Amino acid sequence: MRAAKFIPLPACDKGFFTVLAHTHIIALICEHERKAHLRYDEQGMDTPPLGSVFFGDRDISKYTNDQLAVFRRENCGFVFQSIYLLENMTVFDNIMTGALVIQKNSPELVKKTEELLKKVGIGEKLWDKYPNQLSGGECQRVGIVRAIINDPKILFADEPTGSLNSASSRDVLDIFTELNSKGQSIVMVTHDMKTALRGNRVIYLRDGAVIGEHEMPSFGTNDIKSRQEGLQRFLDDMGW
Repeated sequence: MRAAKFIPLPACDKGFFTVLAHTHIIALICEHERKAHLRYDEQGMDTPPLGSVFFGDRDISKYTNDQLAVFRRENCGFVFQSIYLLENMTVFDNIMTGALVIQKNSPELVKKTEELLKKVGIGEKLWDKYPNQLSGGECQRVGIVRAIINDPKILFADEPTGSLNSASSRDVLDIFTELNSKGQSIVMVTHDMKTALRGNRVIYLRDGAVIGEHEMPSFGTNDIKSRQEGLQRFLDDMGW
């Protein structure tokens, strides 16, 4: 049972938004120079110069660096555009290394890792491979398993398809959609229309402010053409 019922997050310096646990894929569309600051503030990797960052009823912007490290480990999962797998470790060990910091039951963790890898389409023949022996799409799938192995309350994805081809991008987004359908809250930062289409909330930021928000049904529950047209109208209104 996840304790957090809501996760308020700041949008830089002129607004805020709330991520409802278990319900949302939020797609953030914002300018490059602000994207990194927002992402680091949300994840507890940086301290915002103004305002606060609340996670449930906790103001993590007041945490020390050591407290933030524990907070991230226990509450957050991260999927990066540059995947950052450890090149000298196998696929399986890349996942187990981070997970063992929190989960001490090794046999149970091995089983969980196997199940998740299979779920994202990484079969047994790849488990003993090293990252440089995998395709970009396969590496990103491993990165997703690494991000969710500790059952994070919120999953952050920074341009998760930015370095992938169209087929691999679709596969990764399908995984996110399935995770969300089973209760995983996800915040994605993107400049890509196809990625933003997977969100059920799209928040547009400019110069540190939330200037617009667009809501959509969960992906797959409405016509894709009307979904795309509605999002395009919103982005046009925002001056995208």
